[in-house]
Amino acid sequence: MSAAREPLRRALIVGAGQVGVLAAVAIKRASPATDVLVVGTPLDPVAFADHIGTALPFTNRLHDRLGIDEEVLVRRAGASHRLAIRYVGWAGAGSVGLTAYGGAVDPKLNSAFAREWGGGAHRAASGAPAGSVGAALAEAGRFMPPSGDAPSPLAEVDYALRWNAPAYRDLLIGIAAQLGVRHHPGPVSAVQPMLDGGIAAIQLAGGDAVAADLFIDASGTAALLSATQPDRRWIDWRGALPARSLAVGRPDAPRLDLADRVAFTDAGWCWEQAGRDGVTRFLAVPGEVSDAAVETALGAPPADRFPIDAGRQDQPWTGNVVAIGDAAARFEPLAGVALDLAHRQIDLLLDLFPGRAIDPRERAEYNRRFALMADGTRDWIASHYAAPAAAHRLAALDRSPALDRMLDQFARRQRLPITEEATVSTSEWAALLHALGVPARRSALSLAEGDDPGRRAAAALDHKIAAALDAAPPYGAWIAHMLRDLSPNSSP
Repeated sequence: MSAAREPLRRALIVGAGQVGVLAAVAIKRASPATDVLVVGTPLDPVAFADHIGTALPFTNRLHDRLGIDEEVLVRRAGASHRLAIRYVGWAGAGSVGLTAYGGAVDPKLNSAFAREWGGGAHRAASGAPAGSVGAALAEAGRFMPPSGDAPSPLAEVDYALRWNAPAYRDLLIGIAAQLGVRHHPGPVSAVQPMLDGGIAAIQLAGGDAVAADLFIDASGTAALLSATQPDRRWIDWRGALPARSLAVGRPDAPRLDLADRVAFTDAGWCWEQAGRDGVTRFLAVPGEVSDAAVETALGAPPADRFPIDAGRQDQPWTGNVVAIGDAAARFEPLAGVALDLAHRQIDLLLDLFPGRAIDPRERAEYNRRFALMADGTRDWIASHYAAPAAAHRLAALDRSPALDRMLDQFARRQRLPITEEATVSTSEWAALLHALGVPARRSALSLAEGDDPGRRAAAALDHKIAAALDAAPPYGAWIAHMLRDLSPNSSP
């Protein structure tokens, strides 16, 4: 019988943004006896995972795993819910497609129901019915998360959260402090590498060298720890992802909306993120776009503009150093996908949590699965550029064999192959391609089945939508109810 592994004595996280602090909370939850130290570095303005306050539905599961209560996020971090994304202009001028999280339409129902109800790219005035419960709730402006105490018509509705990023970070810092995570303001003045890869210790300004068993690089695009590793290799994604900068607008007035809007413009895609603290617009700009076109797409001069150098590390875990967030991968941060990947990395690290002596097999498996996650994220973003308007506006882009296969299967069969560690489910990805107006033929199977399955599915969906709308209050009323009891002296 093998002996138990010696646990980590100390884990050191460099970077005190929302990614680094959440990583510290995760490690302390997993190994309470480990000394966890967060070293502050100046927040990198180009580290999108540290600054954009939203992610995908996966984050809700990670929050549950780490004991971070959603109600507390609503009360103390300005959180609100996103059920769907409205895609405007991707299929051509005037087109609108709405895609919800979760399985919007079962892929086997590629019948008249799937074509007419299934989240495809419709004209704004077409009056096409909602293709899922989530889409119907978003259009009606009605929702509340189910409590879990009893069966609910809302239980199958998946959603993402948005929040105020500084308030969310402050909340995480409070949780970390309660768990016993220590903090040093930094900065890092020197790194002491080990000869065979990894780091022995870091030198803190005005202090002694600090050794650790595990180092987490959450320092953003500077990758302060990873950059010291001799075998570090960067994989360039610029041929697949055309955006070269991100222009950010000044926040508008707050707006409660269960759907965000992503429009395709002559200056690139423009993501309008609703929220309780204001509406923010992010414009991903390809290479040669005039300042006037950027201002037109945003509706005002940008407040900030940041470069995008898309790519990822070949192996983010080398020796005893693990890079997460923008230290590991950088790309267009559409709809919260940048933070989603960082959160998946944290969750994967918990699944493969090392002892004091790191097993090379754990490190290799982490790097293998990270590559699948990161490349899947790249392909999810790149699939947007298969939309008719984008394909017409932009020069041909490089596509991975996996994305080529996916688009081919969708075009010929309206089905997508299952891929390991995918960013979204196959049904969500198919719904996205429908919403973008990517052309596809009706499958031979659905032609053989006829439209009866579609009519039965439509009737079943009608019933689910009616029940959900009846169970869900107006979203603004639910938020007001959640905040009514909050007072300066109340506890979360």
